[in-house]
Amino acid sequence: MTQTLLVTSTGESTGKTAITLALGLLGRERGLDVGYMKPKGTRLQSNVGKTLDLDPMLARELLDLDAEMHQMEPIVYSPTFVRGAIRGQQDPDELADTVREQYDALADGRDLMLVEGGGTHTTGGIVDLTDPQIADLLDAEVLLVTEYTEPTDLDALLAAADDIGDRLGGVLFNRVADAAYDELENDVVPFLEARGVPVVGVIPRVQELAGVTVADLAAELGAEIVTDVPTDAFVERFLVGAMGGDEALRYFRRTKNAAVITGGDRAEIHTAALEAPGVKCLLLTGAHQPPSAVVGKAEQKGVPVLLVSGDTLSVVERCEEVVHSGRTRDERTVGRMRDLLFEHADADSLVGSGPEPERDDSA
Repeated sequence: MTQTLLVTSTGESTGKTAITLALGLLGRERGLDVGYMKPKGTRLQSNVGKTLDLDPMLARELLDLDAEMHQMEPIVYSPTFVRGAIRGQQDPDELADTVREQYDALADGRDLMLVEGGGTHTTGGIVDLTDPQIADLLDAEVLLVTEYTEPTDLDALLAAADDIGDRLGGVLFNRVADAAYDELENDVVPFLEARGVPVVGVIPRVQELAGVTVADLAAELGAEIVTDVPTDAFVERFLVGAMGGDEALRYFRRTKNAAVITGGDRAEIHTAALEAPGVKCLLLTGAHQPPSAVVGKAEQKGVPVLLVSGDTLSVVERCEEVVHSGRTRDERTVGRMRDLLFEHADADSLVGSGPEPERDDSA
């Protein structure tokens, strides 16, 4: 009989894809025949005239699957689809039948089926296909992925757990910062388990999974790198330099692992940013070449300078998309998550017990 696990989350960009595929790797290492499905495609791009979700494409590669994309992703949950559903152009019962039909085909002969939710656990409500509803449809156990920074985050978690009900197999906290780790372990986990909400793991925050390297950011943005310095530093946040030089310096010094985005003609902002140790690169907009003195100082400080087309606001939006949409997910990311799950989560409760895999230090 096929075991089915649906991986959902309380919010966007919680690491759901990396966790789902890492569980697939752990399952395969335990000798299980693993399948994958994402009923609602939400991470979309156009590919040869079709709108496809990138996550099933990565799953097919990493888990060595031969399923067709329309099977793995039967519903393209695009803005056009949602508008059509609002206008009555989609039949929820027919959609549910399609999901079930494709699931049955994919699950045939499998030991473990991993079903990735779309967006958050409530995505799909317009057509009666939220993740809890899909779990009921497919008779799946549910893993709820969430993050934790402060106690009020538990409100959303408990509401999601209530929506999922008895199908909740456990909660997995991901990307937990050092500052919150002890509170989570000592206070939050016992509180949740006393409320009947099982916690199956607490994954610490790892920098390489929380940000993007300057090199990857430059590649995603199509930026020109005008300095000859290493580009392997990680960027996790973006600051807009739109104030005076002295104020900017105070602002920049309060942050870390940041990229400063400002116009290429704002030399005083460039200079202030290069004085702040937490600034890992400069992103200069507006097609302005920076002064040679700025480039020289940047190279002296080891800070890459990137030239990006477009205005500052549009560049900020593109940068945030790169970091928060998970577009940098790849085999290395999934391999790293596999190790984190092995070390910090109860893998047996998620994918079943079997021959114990060894830690993969090559990931």
